[in-house]
Amino acid sequence: MTTVVFPGQGSQFIGMVKDFYDNFEISRQIIEEIEDYTKIDIKNIIFNNEGNRLDLTQFTQISIFTASYVIFKTFLKESKFNKDDIKIMMGHSLGEYTALTCSNKLSLKECSLILKKRGELMNSAVEPNITGMAALIGKDADFIQNIINENNLNIEIANDNSPMQIVISGKKEDIISSKELFEKNNIKKFINLNVSAAFHSKYMLQAQTELSKDIDTLNFSENEVKIISNYDANIYKDNLSIKYNLQKQMANKVNWTASIKKLEEVGEKKIIEIGPNKVLSSLINRISKKFDIISINKISDL
Repeated sequence: MTTVVFPGQGSQFIGMVKDFYDNFEISRQIIEEIEDYTKIDIKNIIFNNEGNRLDLTQFTQISIFTASYVIFKTFLKESKFNKDDIKIMMGHSLGEYTALTCSNKLSLKECSLILKKRGELMNSAVEPNITGMAALIGKDADFIQNIINENNLNIEIANDNSPMQIVISGKKEDIISSKELFEKNNIKKFINLNVSAAFHSKYMLQAQTELSKDIDTLNFSENEVKIISNYDANIYKDNLSIKYNLQKQMANKVNWTASIKKLEEVGEKKIIEIGPNKVLSSLINRISKKFDIISINKISDL
């Protein structure tokens, strides 16, 4: 049994999957197909960062999805790996959409279009430079949440990435003013993130409501692959639950630590990370040492 995981925003880099594009026809076909669906010149964005768009949320998400999907489909075609060994898939935030497409629960066209919409909604959800995010290194989610509660801070935990890395969301002024308090409570590092808004927080509620309407119209296919939800870190095979959890994802915490613990609970041993960079492998190793993890993001990894 193998679990495949896919990264989210922040894993992108200029030139990702260029080696796949140059060497495999299937990679070129996938990128052109997604470009046709979305009317976005993805090649120029991910290979050349034309217009500095790779780090703009409305283009970042579709770009990372494209890169991850290219790697996954090329991996299946060019390796001897048996896709029937994949029993569980999951992804970090937008990576959950990649998991749904790679598991054949969502079509490539529908996922490409919903991610285009998602990126646009998240990019324009709040006025620029009003809200933001910060990564706190050195303490777990319970510790951070206690500080937030005890001091009535107007911030939320956005990502529970590992017992040593928590991401908070909120108004920029509230995040900045909380820095000294967290540092007094022995946070090792407080890193302001270069993002356009406070993702996975109440500031995404309106955007979440809008996207939820589009998610309602998606056609999910039934199959045997199970999905671990970002929303509640539980395992699902039925599409009604998967769809409901996806509708709740944007304005709620990414429960990555609990998701990996769930894999541990069901006795999973093997994880393949597919997508740009090796962000998730690093996080998983900080959560548990019980997994055999392989990362695939360049041709030599195949």
